[in-house]
Amino acid sequence: MEAFYTLQGEGFHQGKAAYFIRLAGCDVGCVWCDVKESWDKDLYPLQSVEEIVTEAKKFPGRLIVITGGEPTLYNLDQLTNILIHEGFSTNIETSGSSQLTGRWDWICLSPKKFKPPLPGILLEANELKIIVFNQSDFAWAEKYASQVSPSCKLYLQPEWDKAAIVTPWIIEYIKENPKWELSLQIHKYINVP
Repeated sequence: MEAFYTLQGEGFHQGKAAYFIRLAGCDVGCVWCDVKESWDKDLYPLQSVEEIVTEAKKFPGRLIVITGGEPTLYNLDQLTNILIHEGFSTNIETSGSSQLTGRWDWICLSPKKFKPPLPGILLEANELKIIVFNQSDFAWAEKYASQVSPSCKLYLQPEWDKAAIVTPWIIEYIKENPKWELSLQIHKYINVP
């Protein structure tokens, strides 16, 4: 769908320079998705892996974030192999709803109630990011926190449009459950993509 160089705005790598590759196509369809235009893959022309990598190499940052839509809808073996060969660190942001392919230095799993993650990805996740939209999301978060590896970083992130309401809930929850950390979408606060 698009690619751009910016700062990673969320989670463990927040604040780092990153080249984002946003793949079109999504079969999850979150009601609060902030990139709904990514859902229909037929709206965007296909690009070769070589074209994608050539564009990424134009920027000094070597952190790649592959996101969507839902990037696991594609076989990402060739893309990640070439990116790693070119010296990039590969990160993926996924709901885990489809089979994971590719070679990853960092896997950010953000499961969605609309289409839960496949069991295989849970133990591979380096980061579990739960979007908090309502009070029931804390139980949802704990369900998945109990299934990831002990080394997996745990983040609670307010849904952007409800941040004023849910952020205080998250703060109190983290104070009572300090295994969790707060993730904010800093890219939205500093107005970068």
